[in-house]
Amino acid sequence: MSQGPRSGLAAVSAALLAMSRHLEVRDVLKTIVASARELLDAQYAALGVPDDHGGFAQFVVDGVSDAQWKAIGPLPRRHGILAAMLDEARPQRLADVRKDARFEGWPSAHPDLVDFLGLPIRDGDEVIGALFLANKNCPKPEGSCGFTADDEELLSILAQHAAIALTNARLYERSRELTIAEERSRLAHELHDAVSQKLFSLRLTAQAAAALVDRDPARAKGELHQVAALAAEATEELRAAVVELRPAALDEDGLIATLRTQTQVLDRAHTARVTFSTTGFRALPAAQEEALLRVAQEALHNALRHAGADQVHVSVDRRGGGAVLRVTDDGGGFEPKTVRRAGRHLGLVSMRDRASGVGGRLTVESAPGKGTTIEMEVPGG
Repeated sequence: MSQGPRSGLAAVSAALLAMSRHLEVRDVLKTIVASARELLDAQYAALGVPDDHGGFAQFVVDGVSDAQWKAIGPLPRRHGILAAMLDEARPQRLADVRKDARFEGWPSAHPDLVDFLGLPIRDGDEVIGALFLANKNCPKPEGSCGFTADDEELLSILAQHAAIALTNARLYERSRELTIAEERSRLAHELHDAVSQKLFSLRLTAQAAAALVDRDPARAKGELHQVAALAAEATEELRAAVVELRPAALDEDGLIATLRTQTQVLDRAHTARVTFSTTGFRALPAAQEEALLRVAQEALHNALRHAGADQVHVSVDRRGGGAVLRVTDDGGGFEPKTVRRAGRHLGLVSMRDRASGVGGRLTVESAPGKGTTIEMEVPGG
């Protein structure tokens, strides 16, 4: 195979590992393009993901500066060589792309491409992308292509693994979208069951106070105090919902800062005392930190809305190479088996799913009148 700056099995292995490391589609696309350009020692590389309207849903480049890319203008349409790679589903290796009969030009700010190697990325029979390289960094005799048959074979191997990485990233993003939809649905039910009922009670109480103002001012005053109390409870419900809908960005703040902030907000919003502590915690992979955060939120939700707790404590501590989350309350507690039989899971199924989804383990200790402790342990990344 061509002797580029990082040729050989080690370089190929590094590229494949880099592709499999990312879960976001955009990150996977960038890694594929950068890996391809470096492995085959080309000046430019690009990868387009087609849409259903004759264009590209995403188009990622490497070797072009941000200023150049902005000057080039809108994303390309599916025409010329790009369309050929998507429609004919076979490699395209050209000595000079500008002399090909299918070439249709490019914007004035576009870099000048000469020798060209491109091929489709396929998932079974479906073409899910077009990957191409241009301007091989090597001497090129007149009329010959710098990219060789070995380069084409290497890029084909890379494209096969790129298809797997891209498909996995898409599945991951769809899974996250479903999770977000489920979270929003649950919060919608929560708002309807709690806040809406309180607002309805508030309206009725206000109407009663208005009717009593003239004939019984003392009772009217009592009703107005009840209005204030109901309004405060509704505010607490809304604040807690906002915390769940808009958690601090884990990528920016990390799990510890995010949990500390949320427990402080809940402590202010509720009559129960909500505290937080941590010892020896080390940052974990993003998926594990997100799972720990969501389980903590669900456990806090149960403690503050259902358990009637006066004290709730959240802790995150190091355990081996991983971490253990513990949420303990002094509320009314429950019998887990009875709760399951009654179909009232209190989010336990969701919490267990989140724990197992990142290789963790969830345990629940509770009994009527004895409070509840929910513990989630995750291994190191």
